Amino acid sequence: MSPWGPCKQRVFIRKLRKLGFGGPFQGSRHRFMVFSKHRLTVPSNPEYSTPQLRMLLREVEEIIGREVTEREWADL
Repeated sequence: MSPWGPCKQRVFIRKLRKLGFGGPFQGSRHRFMVFSKHRLTVPSNPEYSTPQLRMLLREVEEIIGREVTEREWADL
């Protein structure tokens, strides 16, 4: 099974913590996670579709300054 499939919100948050993000923290409308001085908004739906997951991972890659490979994501 490819790691680029639907992902539950709690699994996504757990993997972000392993990448060095802190949180999640409650904002005014959405929860967010913090990496250094950067914020990543965490959507409130309980499961993320594959396109939504890829979009979020592109944001994560931009924030941490490197690519997150399929293998790394699966191993987190």
